[in-house]
Amino acid sequence: MTPLVYIIAGEPSGDILAARLIKALKELTGGQIRFAGIGGEAMRAEGLPSLFPQADLAVMGFAEVVPRIPKILRRLKETLADIEAKQPALIVTVDSWGFTGRVAKALKEKGSTIPRLHYVAPMVWAWKEKRARALAERVHALLCLLPNEPAYFERHGLRAVHVGHSVLERRGQQTDGQGFRRRHGIAPTAPLLCVLPGSRTSETSRLLPVFAEAAALMADRFPGLRVVVPSVETVAEPVRRAVADWTVPVLVVGTDEKWDAFAASDAALAASGTVALELAVSKVPMVIAYRVAPLTAMLVRRLLTIKYVCLLNLLVDRLVVPELLQENCTPLNLVGELAPLMRDGRERRLQLEGCAEALDALGVGGEAPSLRAAREALAMIRAGSGTNGLPST
Repeated sequence: MTPLVYIIAGEPSGDILAARLIKALKELTGGQIRFAGIGGEAMRAEGLPSLFPQADLAVMGFAEVVPRIPKILRRLKETLADIEAKQPALIVTVDSWGFTGRVAKALKEKGSTIPRLHYVAPMVWAWKEKRARALAERVHALLCLLPNEPAYFERHGLRAVHVGHSVLERRGQQTDGQGFRRRHGIAPTAPLLCVLPGSRTSETSRLLPVFAEAAALMADRFPGLRVVVPSVETVAEPVRRAVADWTVPVLVVGTDEKWDAFAASDAALAASGTVALELAVSKVPMVIAYRVAPLTAMLVRRLLTIKYVCLLNLLVDRLVVPELLQENCTPLNLVGELAPLMRDGRERRLQLEGCAEALDALGVGGEAPSLRAAREALAMIRAGSGTNGLPST
């Protein structure tokens, strides 16, 4: 019987990782594999129908999560019932440990023998290592994006493998920035700012008002400025409503045009997250910003043990990309850091060089990260229930 892989991705960045994993699994098995679970538009494009909308899980921060707890608990119950009914050959949980960790814990408590693989290690090196022990108790193996991460989990007896970040697979792929400008009536020399306010409503609602003021100030410095906002389906409609009354011309596009939009842009203003890696791969200089509820910020500052929040800065251990967080995330501060990046100059050149260095540190060479992750997943299926009809890879 063709094996079924149950994949859970609770937010858009995980959706993209999971979609690449699905594609790699289909490639390695010649399509002799099935999928079910929870995801977004990228996973759906690869043939996975989501049990419920991914937006129901895409929330971050203590104060932001509390009002959503009843719905999240209902979704947890539905997920466990669906897994019980489908009895997959493998369960892959992707990031979003707040939800996926509860799924794994419940499965363990129920005595489930289905192999459980977690993709994307919780940042125990940035928070507290007790999370490593909790993860080791709930899953059977872990796929890590960073080379330093396996050691934190292996000392707790968990098999952890560094596979690298699949965003690197975009390096060198062709994009069409000029074509994007032509399609949308943007002059070749018009200054174009890419704005990325996040993939959760808790992010966009806090960042877009600040970004609107920053964009207006940027238009004063760069006459004819245009703004493009690549958005994901979890927040696309609220984003469209929010930017409708901006004083600067704004174009909102979907994920199908995201990479061309990056290629067309002079610089980017972005919420902290995986998108920083995507911009770096696209060679777009950026400013990273973030705001959360005051209570969440207070808790984070007490727990966080790292100097930077942007992975690009962490990888090279210096401030390559400006980070403007909480009270420092103001329109004037954003413009002060962003304006020098819009045109060729020292600031732009140094950032692009630093981002290239960070991406080199993130990679592992050889086989594509998604294929490496897929091989680990297939090995777990074989170890858990025989070959299950899978072709050799």
